[in-house]
Amino acid sequence: MVSRYERFALAIAEIQRYLHKIASDEMEKYGLKGPYAIYLVTIYRFKDGITSAQLCELCSKNKADVSRAVSAMEKKKLIVRETENTHLYRAKLYLTEAGKQAAEAISRRAQVAVQIAGNGLTNRQSHTFYKTLDIIAANLHALSQEGLPDEHAVDGNVPHMKPKS
Repeated sequence: MVSRYERFALAIAEIQRYLHKIASDEMEKYGLKGPYAIYLVTIYRFKDGITSAQLCELCSKNKADVSRAVSAMEKKKLIVRETENTHLYRAKLYLTEAGKQAAEAISRRAQVAVQIAGNGLTNRQSHTFYKTLDIIAANLHALSQEGLPDEHAVDGNVPHMKPKS
């Protein structure tokens, strides 16, 4: 019998693998790695610019990953860095016109992928699914910060986590 943990972990890993493959196929058109898609679409949301530090926070990535992505996207002339602030992580990043077009295209393709991935779900099921994902992510975030409680689940009773508001 497959445990809940195993089922959960394997499903998340499988989803991540497929998303990575789809993103890689799409980003190949721009000569970039698949994981950079999230940076491109995130920067696109911030018309007044975004710092690398903010990008780290919003995308849940470390400075090294963001730095590599920013450097690669600068070389491809998809983003520019403000020149007034020379500190790498405080300088705002902006999409170039080519970057905006790429981000729009990636966003449209991502919407298609998500729509197809949700085939067979009603609107209500889809809403519940995303709400559930948010709750699970918040609970796991809290666990990663606070550590796993000493109490053990007995008959399905686990310590209550405070959901992220």
